[in-house]
Amino acid sequence: MTDYQLPKIWQWEDENNNKGGNRPTAGSRFEQKLPVGSAPFQVYSLGTPNGVKVTILLEELKELGIKDAEYDLYKINIGEGDQFGSDFVSINPNSKIPAMVDQSQTPNIDVFESGSILVYLAEKFGEFLPKDIQGKTEVLNWLFWQVGSGPFVGGGFGHFFHYAPEKLKYPIDRYTMETKRQLDLLDKVLATREFIAGDTYSIADIAIWSWYGQLVLGDLYEGSAEFLDIQSYKYLVEWTHRIAKRPGVKRGLAVEYQSID
Repeated sequence: MTDYQLPKIWQWEDENNNKGGNRPTAGSRFEQKLPVGSAPFQVYSLGTPNGVKVTILLEELKELGIKDAEYDLYKINIGEGDQFGSDFVSINPNSKIPAMVDQSQTPNIDVFESGSILVYLAEKFGEFLPKDIQGKTEVLNWLFWQVGSGPFVGGGFGHFFHYAPEKLKYPIDRYTMETKRQLDLLDKVLATREFIAGDTYSIADIAIWSWYGQLVLGDLYEGSAEFLDIQSYKYLVEWTHRIAKRPGVKRGLAVEYQSID
């Protein structure tokens, strides 16, 4: 039970002047000058599940010998509020990582949202996204599935299971049920095919592995693999370990971030 009373109009009670921290408003909070290197792609990110999608894809492209996929990688410390600086907000008005600038184009092209970046790079280089309409649509089906489903795992299950200061049964039950439903869905799909969207590795695998593969490995939230009974999802576990062995995936997880300071 709780003594919380629902107000007629919600008021934010945690006013602060810090660079970081959530607020009910958007926009930049301070002047910022982001570094710009010489590589074709400038990536401003962090090693979160959404962040590693981009570095994995870029490393997979480099694994194919595509030299034009070189990139400079800069750390956006979301705990310190780097994502609210003026330069970053000019690239991504939503103040979320990852964000990328393609400076091989004139004028430069700003790309934000991890799914959008994956599609942009896959189309630019003609890799990891089928060209036939049926294959492409199936990959995009699953890419957008991940984009829509991921928040239930991260902002829902992960938050209340791992980050919330108090363990509450109702939200943990609610988001655990949905997370397990998603895991069961993936397991059933992977029982019928080698990769998420069919017989070919694609950006759908990259996007989904970055969240669900790392969840299966127990790398997102301590104790969650046992709590979710991950080993019961046989085909999802097999797919997870198969993807984890790819050189591009290994390098995409192990990249070094340059400081923006």
